[in-house]
Amino acid sequence: MPTADTLNTGILDIVLHAGLIAKAILVILLLFSIVSWALILDKWWQFRRVRSQTLGFLRIFREGRRSSAVYAAARKYRESPLAHLYVAAYQEVAGVPEVADVVLDDVDEGLGGERLEQANRALRRASTLEVARLERYLPFLATTASATPFIGLFGTVWGIITAFHGIGLQGSASLAVVAPGISEALIATAFGLGAAIPAVVGYNYFVNRVKHWAAEMEGFALDLLNVLSRPAPKIAGRPAKDGL
Repeated sequence: MPTADTLNTGILDIVLHAGLIAKAILVILLLFSIVSWALILDKWWQFRRVRSQTLGFLRIFREGRRSSAVYAAARKYRESPLAHLYVAAYQEVAGVPEVADVVLDDVDEGLGGERLEQANRALRRASTLEVARLERYLPFLATTASATPFIGLFGTVWGIITAFHGIGLQGSASLAVVAPGISEALIATAFGLGAAIPAVVGYNYFVNRVKHWAAEMEGFALDLLNVLSRPAPKIAGRPAKDGL
């Protein structure tokens, strides 16, 4: 029975003695695989930071601090989409001179309809940008998952053509004549599947993560608009700290 070392040596020998077209196909598939693995690791680390920083931001947000303090903290959580939504709403409302005091100071009344719509538009814009940021590079994983099997299939077909060409030249269908071309075909198939499988698994996982955070942003935006629309409660004769 051949050992693993013998098998690995045999595969490497097949690759080294493959034809020019077969080598080009294998190099293309290898590049797709390397880049897709790099993107998978990068996106995994990105979503880990997103979760960690969002939890940190929500702790500060739920403490009920003044809006300016929450805003200063939110600007530090650059990977948190919810923090970006808060910053967008704060800047939209505070950027309007006549309503700046609504954000910066404690008041008794919530935002009116027009002011609330301004904040809503800012939240929608920020949410769209955040979804686009989270989806960055995912199209490459989708391309890898869909294209590399066909590139591998092309290598398979080319290997079979090489095998039949060898049969025509040698006038024999012996294993020694057919084996090199068939081996190239099977190696190309394996490389194509090896690049496609991790890419499709990673793509599906990260798309679900994006959907999760899109739902979280939608819920946070609604909560934030509710906080902005209701009057600030009074405690012991003083206006309470605002929610934004």
